[in-house]
Amino acid sequence: MTDPEPASRTPPAPAEPPAPPDATAAGAELARRFADRTAAVAVVGLGYVGLPLCRAMLDAGFRVLGFDADPAKVAAASARPARDWVPHLGEGFVERLVGSGRFEATGDAARLADADAVLLCVPTPLKPDLSPDLSFVRDTAAAVAAAARPGQLVVLESTTYPGTTREVVLPPLEAAGLVLGRSVFVAYAPEREDPGRRDHTTATIPRLVGGLDAASGRLAATLYRAAISRVVEVSSAEVAEAAKLHENVFRAVNIGLVNEQKELWLELGIDPFEVLDAAATKPFGFMRFDPGPGIGGHCIPIDPHYLAWRAREAGLDPRFIELAGEVNRRTPARVAERTAAALAGGGRPVRGARVLVLGLAYKADVADTRESPALDLIDRLQEAGAAVSCHDPHVPRSPRHAGLASVPLTAATLAAADAVVVATDHAALDLALVGEHASLVVDTRNAMAAVRPCRARVVLA
Repeated sequence: MTDPEPASRTPPAPAEPPAPPDATAAGAELARRFADRTAAVAVVGLGYVGLPLCRAMLDAGFRVLGFDADPAKVAAASARPARDWVPHLGEGFVERLVGSGRFEATGDAARLADADAVLLCVPTPLKPDLSPDLSFVRDTAAAVAAAARPGQLVVLESTTYPGTTREVVLPPLEAAGLVLGRSVFVAYAPEREDPGRRDHTTATIPRLVGGLDAASGRLAATLYRAAISRVVEVSSAEVAEAAKLHENVFRAVNIGLVNEQKELWLELGIDPFEVLDAAATKPFGFMRFDPGPGIGGHCIPIDPHYLAWRAREAGLDPRFIELAGEVNRRTPARVAERTAAALAGGGRPVRGARVLVLGLAYKADVADTRESPALDLIDRLQEAGAAVSCHDPHVPRSPRHAGLASVPLTAATLAAADAVVVATDHAALDLALVGEHASLVVDTRNAMAAVRPCRARVVLA
C-alpha cells in the first residue's frame, strides 16, 4: 500500500488558464482592425439588404468592397454619376456610397481576398416544391472559399433554416484548408431590413450575432458594434438562425389568423377593422396585425417554408405553420370572389367588368412587387373574365402580366371602372379622388375609412 504524500509537499503549480478562443494571431489582428476601423469589409450582394449594410459600414469608418455577380449593378455603381437600382433607398444613394471615397463595386470574386470581413447578403428563395433553394448561398460560399485567405471573418446574413451556416458556409472554407476559430472565423448575423421604413435603419435595428465558435461570435460582434447601435450576442449561429425564422413565422402566422378571421367577420356582417380597433384597446396580451389581400415581400411568404422543411427533416409535422400559409395564399382569391359578389350586387357580372386595381407593390410606398398578393389578385380577376387595369405610383408595369402598365389615376379613369380595388395603400394615392369618382370600391386595407365625403359604394374585402 502506498503511503500518503506528506502534507508539507508543495502543491503543483496551477495550470495556465486556457487562452481565449480568439487569441490566435489571426483573431487578435482582426479584433484590432475592427476596433480601430482600419479593416476592409466586403459585402456580397448589392440589393435591398447589401446596399444599406454598405452605408452602415462606411459610416462606421470602414473601407467597403461591394461585390455582386450582376454586371449591371457593378456598371451602375461605376458610372459617373452612379445610378440607383433600389428605388426605396432614395435618389443618389449609390452615388453617396461612391462619394465617400472608401467604396468600390466589383464583380471579381478574387477581390474578396482583399477583405478582412466578408458579409453574405444573398437571396434564399424557394424551389417549385416550396423547399429551400440554397443555391445562392452555396455558390457564394464556394466563391468566398476560392478567394479566402487566413485571417478572415465570414458572416452569413441571409434568412435561412438553423444549421445552414455550419452545414453550407463552413465546409468549403474547411476544404480550402482553413481551420474554424484559428485561421477563419464564421458567424451568422441575420438581416432585419424592412424596405421603405424610415424610423428604423440598418444602423439602429438591433442585430443578433451568433458564431460557429466562441471566437467567431466575439469577432463578429466586435465588427457589428462598430456600425450598429445595439448588438445582441447569442450562444451559437443556430440560435440566431432560429430566432430570425421565428420572427418572420410569428408575423406570417398572425397575418394568417387575421385574414381568416376577416373572412368570418365579413360573412357575419361585422367590420373586421372595427373589431381590431376595439381589441387593440387592451393594454396587455394583444398585438395588432391587420388583414389585407394576402402577404408578400422578400421574407414573410418565403421563410415559414424554410422552418417547415427543417421541421419535417427532424421528423415533425409543422401543421400550424403550413395552415397559416394556406390561408394567406388563398386570400387573393377570396378578395376576387368578394369583388365579383360586389359587382353582382350592383347588377354587373364580373365577366367583362372593368376592374381597376390600385397598387402592384406588396406593401405601401415601395416599388417592390416580389410575391405581391396584388399580382395573384389580378390573376384571379382575369381568370373570372374581368378586364383588369392597374395604377401604382411606384411600379410602372406589372412584372407578370404582359401589356399591363400603370394608367394615370384620373377622374375619367375612375369613372370608367365598374370596380376599383384598393390592393396597396400607397400614401401617394389620391383616395379622395377615388371616393368622389369611383362607383364601387373594394377596399382590402380599410384605406377608404378616412375619406369624407365618399360618394362611392365601399365594400371591405
